[in-house]
Amino acid sequence: MVKKILISLLLLVTVHLAEAQRFQGGLLGGFNASQVEGDNFKGYNKPGILAGGFVQTDLAPAIFAGMEIKYSQKGSRKRMKPKDPEPEKYIMRLGYIDIPLFVGFRTHERGAVLAGLTPGYLIHGKEFNELGEFPEEDRHPFNNFDLQPFLGFQYDMLDQVKLDLRFALSVIPVRGHPGEDATNYYWLNNQFNNVISLALYYNLDH
Repeated sequence: MVKKILISLLLLVTVHLAEAQRFQGGLLGGFNASQVEGDNFKGYNKPGILAGGFVQTDLAPAIFAGMEIKYSQKGSRKRMKPKDPEPEKYIMRLGYIDIPLFVGFRTHERGAVLAGLTPGYLIHGKEFNELGEFPEEDRHPFNNFDLQPFLGFQYDMLDQVKLDLRFALSVIPVRGHPGEDATNYYWLNNQFNNVISLALYYNLDH
């Protein structure tokens, strides 16, 4: 309940700021395709949702800056192979409150390139195998904070709607290596979020 209230308050603050002079803003929603660098699985096999709000302002005719507050699901998933003689399931589910800060450069009337940095706070993290959620004795804690530089592209589909594509990679580990004595088959090194996101942005100011 506390998490839901916090997310709601953050969204209200974001929309309120959008009403200030020179600022515009609105709501966003979309999907993540995620993997974790440092585990034993390759590929963006973990889907997740993202949702939140944004504000931005023009710094110059072709340059703008902004910030967002959003809930973002990340993690990792082992892709199941039908021909695998001994299939093993593995899923890492992570949920963050992210606060991206960015600068955008308009490349033409409808397109822009973005570059920014996303601090994130972990609000839940769980792991699962074929038997269900990992038992307490097999759990290893995740770091509370994440930091992801990102590069992105925006395209104005309509006057009020933008399509946003981003690529982000953590520079702070999701969690460190468990140690030389660990025998976790799914965990090879320090782990980092690697995320491709696609979202729609709806501008409330038009």
